[in-house]
Amino acid sequence: MKNIAVYAGTFDPITYGHVDVIERAARIFDHVIVAIAANPNKQPLFSLEERIHLCQTILKAQRNVEAKGFNSLLLDFAKEHEANIILRGLRTVTDFDYEFQLASMNRHLNSSIESIFLMPSEKHMYISSSLVREISSLNGDVSGFVPEAVLQALNKKYTKTRS
Repeated sequence: MKNIAVYAGTFDPITYGHVDVIERAARIFDHVIVAIAANPNKQPLFSLEERIHLCQTILKAQRNVEAKGFNSLLLDFAKEHEANIILRGLRTVTDFDYEFQLASMNRHLNSSIESIFLMPSEKHMYISSSLVREISSLNGDVSGFVPEAVLQALNKKYTKTRS
């Protein structure tokens, strides 16, 4: 049986913290699906298509990783793609409280899918997409937090809104 992990999030935008978790997961699991949530309730800066494209561009060197969008219950998405693992990233104790509750609910809904948690490396632990968006919107330098393709996309987005 192959271990297929689904790493879900909004990825608005994908950061070096996300990439770190994905690269380490790619060494652990047979296949990793980066599941990009449509999540219109969060009013993302980037469209679902843009987020998928950015992830695909950044992760293209990872042979056992693919990025897909979804707009359904995560467990349904995982089952549809024959995944047996939900991978979640943890940065803080606050993340743990929420993720513990989510993992417990997921286990109750489908006990055949395990939740596994990975922390980004210490140098990426403080990075969040929301902070990246905020700093970038104020014309701050986020080049140390995101890959070049994301930096260019952010600059393009915010150049339009600043004009």
